[in-house]
Amino acid sequence: MNLTTARSPFSVSSLSNGDDRKFSLGGCSSYDTDSVASRSSGVFSGYDTLDTPPSYDFYTNTEVFGRAKKSRPSLFQLHSNPQDDPSPPPLYEESSVDKESPDEDEPTEPPPEPTRFGWAQGVMIRCMLNIWGVILYLRLPWITAQAGIGLTWIIILVSSSITGITGLSTSAIATNGKVKGGGTYFLISRSLGPELGGSIGLIFAFANAVAVAMHTVGFAETVQVLMQESDVSMVDKLNDIRIIGVITVTCLLAISMAGMEWESKAQVLFFFVIMVSFASYIVGTIIPATPQKQAKGFFSYRADIFAANFVPGWRGPEGSFFGMFSIFFPSATGILAGANISGDLKDPNIAIPRGTMLAIFWTTISYLIISATIGSCVLRDASGYINDTVSSLSGECLGVGCNYGWNFTECMTNKTCPYGLSNYYQSMSLVSAFAPLISAGIFGATLSSALACLVSAPKVFQCLCKDKLYPGIGFFGKGYGKNNEPLRSYLLAYVIAICFILIAELNTIAPIISNFFLCSYALINFSCFHASITNSPGWRPTFRFYSKWLSLLGAVVSVIIMFLLTWWAALIAIGIVIFLLGYVLYKKPDVNWGSSMQASSYNMALSQCVGLNQVEDHIKNYRPQCLVLSGPPCMRPSLVDFISTFTKNQSLMICANVITSGPSPGTVDISTHLKWLDKRRIKSFYHTVVADDLHAGVQMLLQSTGLGRMKPNVLVMGFKKYWRKAQPNNIENYIGILHDAFDLQFGVCVLRMKEGLDISRTMQAHVNLGFETSTEQALDTRSSTTTTSPTIDTSLDPEELMATSQPTTVFQTRQGKKTIDVYWLSDDGGLTLLVPYLLTRKKRWGRCKVRLFVGGEAQQVEEQKQELKALIGRFRLGFQDIQVLPDINGKPQSEHIKRFEDLIAPYRVSSVQKDGQDADETTKDFSWMVSDEEMETFRAKSLRQIRLNEVIQDYSRDAALIIVTMPVGRRGACPSSLYMAWLEIVSRDLRPPVLLVRGNQENVLTMYCQ
Repeated sequence: MNLTTARSPFSVSSLSNGDDRKFSLGGCSSYDTDSVASRSSGVFSGYDTLDTPPSYDFYTNTEVFGRAKKSRPSLFQLHSNPQDDPSPPPLYEESSVDKESPDEDEPTEPPPEPTRFGWAQGVMIRCMLNIWGVILYLRLPWITAQAGIGLTWIIILVSSSITGITGLSTSAIATNGKVKGGGTYFLISRSLGPELGGSIGLIFAFANAVAVAMHTVGFAETVQVLMQESDVSMVDKLNDIRIIGVITVTCLLAISMAGMEWESKAQVLFFFVIMVSFASYIVGTIIPATPQKQAKGFFSYRADIFAANFVPGWRGPEGSFFGMFSIFFPSATGILAGANISGDLKDPNIAIPRGTMLAIFWTTISYLIISATIGSCVLRDASGYINDTVSSLSGECLGVGCNYGWNFTECMTNKTCPYGLSNYYQSMSLVSAFAPLISAGIFGATLSSALACLVSAPKVFQCLCKDKLYPGIGFFGKGYGKNNEPLRSYLLAYVIAICFILIAELNTIAPIISNFFLCSYALINFSCFHASITNSPGWRPTFRFYSKWLSLLGAVVSVIIMFLLTWWAALIAIGIVIFLLGYVLYKKPDVNWGSSMQASSYNMALSQCVGLNQVEDHIKNYRPQCLVLSGPPCMRPSLVDFISTFTKNQSLMICANVITSGPSPGTVDISTHLKWLDKRRIKSFYHTVVADDLHAGVQMLLQSTGLGRMKPNVLVMGFKKYWRKAQPNNIENYIGILHDAFDLQFGVCVLRMKEGLDISRTMQAHVNLGFETSTEQALDTRSSTTTTSPTIDTSLDPEELMATSQPTTVFQTRQGKKTIDVYWLSDDGGLTLLVPYLLTRKKRWGRCKVRLFVGGEAQQVEEQKQELKALIGRFRLGFQDIQVLPDINGKPQSEHIKRFEDLIAPYRVSSVQKDGQDADETTKDFSWMVSDEEMETFRAKSLRQIRLNEVIQDYSRDAALIIVTMPVGRRGACPSSLYMAWLEIVSRDLRPPVLLVRGNQENVLTMYCQ
């Protein structure tokens, strides 16, 4: 077969030589295929097609400098015939910039490449420095003395297990897609959504800023002690700490603002200092102890010292396992330091898992080694006196020191020993080969932790600012330089740190900070568990060494530890998280990150809907689930507002639209209408079908809308006000919709308002005549707004114009002490009574009084009234005002009869017969016509509708709402024009809104409890 002779309308033909990549798509204007397919691809070179091979560009959001981003052709381009659509939608990813004339301001050189770090320098070293801290040097020996080597190892391993589980969860989340800047906040918010992510991001950034002050004050206190030992002082102890702290944090700020490259070099320097201090310590444990060190309890490695220190030796009020655990656990935190600079890593998906897990491993090994070695070398108690030897002292000798010629019995008995693991916090300096190196290690640990926190806080806060979840913080999100450094956030973190350094008393604040970090750990673990348990297809982490149940365990244990550390601080942390969570839930930011919460919502909704299939319907649980023929909801706001009044948080509401212009990407897009509904705070679905005409479309909606038992049972539509001006087939279609609803066992509600429902004609003058066709084919009604139209932006297209307007309707205001008049003329199963009852349960209608009118006989008015009161009482509806109308069956006034006859006259057979055509043939060909025989057959029913209108005029002029039982016309027997005339005459010339209601003749109210 010759492919060149079988070209379709979509064939691509060259418009110039081979170097010019311009092509023509059928009858469409030419476009540059560099925006559609790759130049270098030759996969489809032998075929006339726009299909393109897979490309990285199709899935990425970023662009490479100097090369136009390729984009996939839209389905419209591949599938639709441009000749059939004179105004096709634009290419989905087509650039609006003319590529032939680049912007003069566009840079001609690529931007400078920012500094990026690998897994070792960027994550592992940073995490190890943040994990190591003052507790390692000053508290780990004391904890070993209290808990013993055995329990200390358990404490270390349990703490590392928790941080290790969190590290596994972090690794899984970090490898489930491309990670940008924002660290912990980015990971949690993109997994659990903006609600929890935003709250954690804010407190995590604040906690890091305060942690800068904590570590700086720890450094300042160490320096102040050294100054005090040298009899040097600037002012006094407290002010010396403040001065040293402010100077130190200012220097750290300068390093941070100089750029990540300088900050990383400083961290490497601190890492080197700490490693030298460790080496000095290990060498010191091997060197034989001098008599001076032996007097202070150090004897190098001894088996009996190891055995004595292996078991616990609890002392003081904190002497318990959980007491020691609460003191040690903060030293195991800091594992998120690498993830917090995720935006500055070369490959976060590799660097974060590898660097974080290795940091946890090596720091755990270091803790285990130090606790074991120092517990094997140093006694729990020692006097420090060189003369406290066994030979120089008489009496009983207690303790392991006796084996090596030292007698510390006196200070052990009096509990006054100044040295030993239990009493001397500087035991590592005692053991070290060169004590000043331990002080240097303390300086390195505190300053590196302070520097890591000073960098983490602005990085996390910058990402939070850019997401605009909270008001007034966007100013701090601006980045500068090639690394997009958040200088404003640096200054904010600096100010916060200065404030807490000046307080210089962080004993009450430190537990809160630890709890904030634990909140982050708990949520990271929960994020991993939640993403796994939802079975979302989008959860595909490349890091496989995690378990959802381990993540859940880590989350639970993290919360437990929060309360073990400080219960009141845990309550404060959780309270702040809940407050910030509530704020974001209330504001509902316009973000969509595909979080696991969305996947969970889908799973729960699906499970509940499937579960409903096993539940049989019961009258007690009946709810009017409404299918509202609103068209685009913004065109009939009154209809949508009214139905939403009694369905909101109560039952199902679906706004439906029938499109007759044919399917296209623009016509089936529902996002605009959903946004309008959401902005109006209407809880409704929106459903669109494409059909040849309105009647066929509604038939599709009635049969297919809904899911399982979550499907409509009441059809709601607006009254066709200008039906007399419409084509007869439009009337036939309108009445046909009512017949179809009754055939499918739907209840029916028709709302009529004096000013109409459809506001598209009001807007039409501001836009164009493009609405005319669609509104004529849809339910033809008029404006229902009670206020003047807002200022119109004529630059918008009709769809956007309608969606941006939020007109006020009468159903949005409180109705006050008015009445809801219900004319229950025929028993339809109780729907006519249920609707007003549901209305009165809402605040807007709560003060309205329901008046119930029924027909009756003059001789039995009182009996019928009491009988009806008893029935209403058994229904427990609370309607007290019940009136029996004996005159409702009377003859209407002659002028009103004449008006009805004039109304139906244009549709009488006699008025359209020509050339003596037989009347039976005419009604057979035109079913909407009314013959004389049909007029006579339905005369009594017609007179009843006329009389009913007169009664309503007399009783309900000032009602807030009139609800009337809708008459039913028999399909095939009652002409559509006559049925339409009944609906017209019964609701004509009434100022209040009128709701014509007809149930499906099945009970929706019950007087029984089962």
